[in-house]
Amino acid sequence: MDRFNETQQFDRVKEEYTAKDILLTVYSSMRAKGYDPVNQIVGYLLSGDPTYITSYNNSRYLISRMERDELLEELVRFYLEENK
Repeated sequence: MDRFNETQQFDRVKEEYTAKDILLTVYSSMRAKGYDPVNQIVGYLLSGDPTYITSYNNSRYLISRMERDELLEELVRFYLEENK
């Protein structure tokens, strides 16, 4: 009965997505829906307008979970590492 007088803690499971995971998922979803994924992702990154990203496969929600500058940083890092 004493446990009902104590404050219980709820530990929420935190979903962790990397920029790579997000970009690859969004890319795949955009292709599946017939869009040019590169143009659409660039449009989103430049404008911040989530309507550039399809809601298919929860991609719009997923891409909005990470800051645009973090996504850009991942793209630049990958490009530079691959083209040393």
